[in-house]
Amino acid sequence: MTTAVDLSSQLAVNVLDARSLLSAFGVLGVGVILFAETGLLIGFFLPGDSLLFTAGLLCTGTAGSGLKLSLGPLLAAAAVGALAGSQCGYLLGRRAGGTLLARSRSARLHEGAERAEELLERYGHAKAIVLARFVPVVRTVLNPMAGALRVPVRTFTVWQVASGLVWSLGLTLAGYALGSSVPNVDRYLLPIVAVIVALSLIPVASEVYRSRRAAKATAHEAREAQKAQEAQEAQKAREARG
Repeated sequence: MTTAVDLSSQLAVNVLDARSLLSAFGVLGVGVILFAETGLLIGFFLPGDSLLFTAGLLCTGTAGSGLKLSLGPLLAAAAVGALAGSQCGYLLGRRAGGTLLARSRSARLHEGAERAEELLERYGHAKAIVLARFVPVVRTVLNPMAGALRVPVRTFTVWQVASGLVWSLGLTLAGYALGSSVPNVDRYLLPIVAVIVALSLIPVASEVYRSRRAAKATAHEAREAQKAQEAQEAQKAREARG
């Protein structure tokens, strides 16, 4: 009877709620979920940021939920899931090209694909791979997009590993540090996660702002150069008439 109850509770898990996922699947589930979110297009909706932060918080045993995770295995599962997922997504992209995205009817997924392609074109391979890791949905679709666009394997691997470790271990340790230093922090979990997600978007927003400023400056210089050229031509025309 107990087994049936446990099975039904796992089947009823809320895949959009980090605490529900952790209660049902524990540390192993963290690795599997991160693999799905970063490596499989069907996992674009999974809560990677909040999952990592909440898991780190639960390692402290102060959340009051009765669930305590082990920090060492959690860090290992998070890193392996994030890195293996990204590499798998890249390889799928190299083999299947854009057919995987073409089959999807999700508007959100296609929007993420457009942003991923824009990042690759605007910022180059290395910077785009790093920035995308911190943006939900974009980190899911950039990996197969990078494979489909034939980003060099070495370049992709080096930068996805570097950014993946910072993202997975950083968010987990941030949750652990906060849970260790602030009593009853789980009461404020939702606003804290919202702040974490907002902060993760700062690098991308900063790059977009800098890029637009540079584009405006270039356009202004082009207009000034055109005006100067027109003035010179007008001056030559006057001198020729004189």
